Amino acid sequence: MKNKDRRAAEADCARLIALYANLNDEARWEEVVALYAEDGVMVRPTAPNAPVAGREAILEAFKARPPRTTRHICSNVVIDVESDTTARGTSAMLLFTGEAAPLVGSFHDRFVLTDDGWRFAERRGSLIF
Repeated sequence: MKNKDRRAAEADCARLIALYANLNDEARWEEVVALYAEDGVMVRPTAPNAPVAGREAILEAFKARPPRTTRHICSNVVIDVESDTTARGTSAMLLFTGEAAPLVGSFHDRFVLTDDGWRFAERRGSLIF
């Protein structure tokens, strides 16, 4: 892979991370789910042993949540392109809900290049404190 192609893939995957946070904070669930590959897997930081697989199931999981106001802050984003169609990434996450103390955690992502562009193959969250 050429350097410019690798940098473009890194930028596209990093954009997915930021877009995910913004759409999530706006409760735009259908658009959040569209960031996943059709068979993508979501693992919430608050439920690390309960993966949710497939866009339909992920959408239902988001819709089942009680309404709340949130602000996700993502930083320390590092993307490693593995091939022309796969990449991995890590990022730090700070979640404010206004209802409780902020949560600090991280995401470990796998990305896949689809016909619609880069998408999450797996988004695995974890809490540190």
